[in-house]
Amino acid sequence: MKILDSAPSPGSAPGFRSISRDDCARLSGPAVRTFRAIADEWGLSEKERIAVLGMPARSTYHQWMRKAEERAPLALPLDTLMRISGVLGIYKALAILFHEPAQAARWLKGAHRGTVFAGASPMSFVVEGGQDGIMTVRRYLDGWRGGSMGHGAAEGSFAPVGEGDLVIL
Repeated sequence: MKILDSAPSPGSAPGFRSISRDDCARLSGPAVRTFRAIADEWGLSEKERIAVLGMPARSTYHQWMRKAEERAPLALPLDTLMRISGVLGIYKALAILFHEPAQAARWLKGAHRGTVFAGASPMSFVVEGGQDGIMTVRRYLDGWRGGSMGHGAAEGSFAPVGEGDLVIL
């Protein structure tokens, strides 16, 4: 996989670079330790943590946690690092949007009328929606932070197109 190289050499245009196994190994320990702290704060069960990380075997999950705690060499799969990156983005956005962690937790765990959530909690997207669910919540929060909720309409004011809206010529 390739990622955008946001720090190319001076005078050169941004380009793409491959993510190496060394990159994964360098990031994995800190990523797992940070994920554990966030999961603890959010009150995620072991089953939910495993789901967020992409359903590794329970023994693999415990091996990752042990290696991260001991600061032993660890190289997570890229998919798992991407999932953790999404969780970190959600956590950061919640910290910016809400002054109190309890408010952020209520938003994350509460049901929503927002178009994207359709009555479900954002946490259900994170736990049950795979990488796409995690990134959906992250993009939603990034849009909220940037003032782009509802594409110019007030949140919750979206009405789906119905039969009465169709015009056949």
